[in-house]
Amino acid sequence: MFYTCTPGCTDPKHQHSGPLSAAARAAPAKAATSARPVARTRSGKAKVVDLHCHYLNPEVNAKTAKLNAAQYDPTVIFADELTRETNVKQMKTRAPKLSGVTERLKDMDRMGVDIQAVCPAPYHFFYFTEPDYGAELAREVNEGIAKVVADTPDRFVGLGSVPLQDAQLAVRELDYAVKNLGLRGVEICTNVNGKNLTDPSLGLEKFFARCEELGVVIFMHPLGYTQADRLTHHYFNNVIGNPLDSTVAVSHLIFDGVMARHPKLKVVVAHGGGFIAHYWARMDHAWRARPDCRTVIKRKPSSYLEKFYFDTITFDPEMLKRLIDRYGADHVVLGTDYPYDMGEDDPLGLVAQVKRLPKADRDLIVGGNAARLLKIKF
Repeated sequence: MFYTCTPGCTDPKHQHSGPLSAAARAAPAKAATSARPVARTRSGKAKVVDLHCHYLNPEVNAKTAKLNAAQYDPTVIFADELTRETNVKQMKTRAPKLSGVTERLKDMDRMGVDIQAVCPAPYHFFYFTEPDYGAELAREVNEGIAKVVADTPDRFVGLGSVPLQDAQLAVRELDYAVKNLGLRGVEICTNVNGKNLTDPSLGLEKFFARCEELGVVIFMHPLGYTQADRLTHHYFNNVIGNPLDSTVAVSHLIFDGVMARHPKLKVVVAHGGGFIAHYWARMDHAWRARPDCRTVIKRKPSSYLEKFYFDTITFDPEMLKRLIDRYGADHVVLGTDYPYDMGEDDPLGLVAQVKRLPKADRDLIVGGNAARLLKIKF
């Protein structure tokens, strides 16, 4: 196989002159913590903000029952009978937490969370519907979240939904959600009906441009993997499929140039950034070694990956430490995935287990970064 390298290729196997060390090539982004103020409680503790949690609007759920949304849901399509039965049982026990506020507030107090950035349950993306109806449903989802926030403004802020199946309608709903309802950004899926977010047929460039212009957060959350024939057993379409779909989505945003064209985008990736956040060097190597990996972007892929934000849902303090060390404490935000069973029930305990984490960095991770991204004023 023949390939060409960029003039700055630093792969030692290619025997170019003056190669950089692996450490130099992979130098992690460091957080500049000293200049970032962190809101505190009266007792002096840093305010805790959960940027990954969900709310299911019961009225919208009842209204859309006739749609049989499960037929479009990869987590149902690519699942065996035991997984489907387990999901049904989970919904019965967790519905009050997912659709209500009373138990949610009790759980927040137990976990030490001061504020939740409430975003839609992934089942309420509704990209499979006709665009105008999808826009109507997104409006109802957003108004429901805005009401939750308005009823308890000291504990909640909101992230909304947009109909990504139509870029123009998505931009319109984004503007309404932010300007009229006061939501702090939007949650989007990692694909649109199986299409990459950068698929030209979707025309989502205008959506990303508007998010950048408004300075709002895009929280990217998967709903399984869309070609998951090999992931039907053992709940693999969540265990493996969710981080895999995030990995594909982030990779396209990088390699197709969205992050290069919109350098001020604030994109938060669920579940610790998927696989790509922990295996980024392979794409850097490919970019140096092959011309088909640098048809759009002019800098190494990891330089764009460093612009993303990642939640703490890694389930392991060593993995979380590596995420913090690689991207900086100022690019990691607290997440729980509340109230699902694949979530983190003790988010502060996980952060506390990270060895040699300075207090200033901890304060950023548990709330300071989210407060800045979501423009929360205490």
